[in-house]
Amino acid sequence: MTDISSTNKERTTEYLSNFNIIDLPLKDASIIETSINQDERGVFSRFFCNKELQNLLNGSEIVNINFSQSKRVPHQEKKFVRCISGSIYDVIVDLRPDSNTYLKWFGIELNENNKKMIYIPEGFAHGYQALENNSEIIYFVTNYYSPKDEAGLRYDEPSLKIDWPLEITEISNKDMNYPNFVK
Repeated sequence: MTDISSTNKERTTEYLSNFNIIDLPLKDASIIETSINQDERGVFSRFFCNKELQNLLNGSEIVNINFSQSKRVPHQEKKFVRCISGSIYDVIVDLRPDSNTYLKWFGIELNENNKKMIYIPEGFAHGYQALENNSEIIYFVTNYYSPKDEAGLRYDEPSLKIDWPLEITEISNKDMNYPNFVK
């Protein structure tokens, strides 16, 4: 019988970070670059690590892990969003009235190749546009879904002037029927 504890001690290596956290121009939001380890056996890339991302969580805990697939197309929560297949243009909007980046937006392409993830603080609106057919995303959230507290912004909100990379060709009725946002 092998003593697992002694085997594990022999394999212990120096702890290396799997994430490079880059602050965005929107207050408290970040892009997270994930390291990619590849050899003849395949590829390994970490989606999430509570220890390494604790500064962003700031005492919150991940309570759901969600998956979304786009065929082309406030309950307050923090989110970590990553595209795992295809590519999307991900947009966040700061809706916190006391923030110095209030009503500013930021957009970035997330795709299966760049392995980037976006961190979205509480108080932000979030939406994305699929840039390829059958794009898939995974996101981690710190609160449970509450349909009665759900709200949104229109993709074409005139006061924001979001520059989507593709023409909007498909949108859900729910998203299309959000009223214009008034400053």
